[in-house]
Amino acid sequence: MVFALDAIEHKRLSKAFEGREVRKVYQAAVLGSASDGSCAQPLKEFGSGRMAPAEDGKPSSTVWRLARRLEGATLLEVEPHTGRRHQIRVHLNAAGHPVLGDPLYGPAPRPVGGAPRLMLHAWRLELPDGKGGLLRLEAEPPADFIAALSALG
Repeated sequence: MVFALDAIEHKRLSKAFEGREVRKVYQAAVLGSASDGSCAQPLKEFGSGRMAPAEDGKPSSTVWRLARRLEGATLLEVEPHTGRRHQIRVHLNAAGHPVLGDPLYGPAPRPVGGAPRLMLHAWRLELPDGKGGLLRLEAEPPADFIAALSALG
């Protein structure tokens, strides 16, 4: 979450997000042995806030890179290039690698893989600093995320 301290910065940050000048990187532990990949399936809402790939959906694009192999799972660095609701979860599930702990997307029984929490973490954010450079922010994963990863090896 990013906050602006004044109206001018708020406007600048809003334009940066709208203009897709902000780079967001997440960590996701997914079921199975995943490799580098991407998904550009359009996404559409289907009742109760649930999203799914659909030809008449909104354009969506997600790219992921292998970070680490785990036992029965994979840790990925995931970068959404668009900002659709549940985009990362839906695209990874569509690619056959649902996010561990997901209570909504992926095969039953849920939560996926029996993980104690949704194994998705907003990790890095890069945005224009307003002076021609980039501001890079990073949030270390919380203890419960690290503990769940450690349990997977």
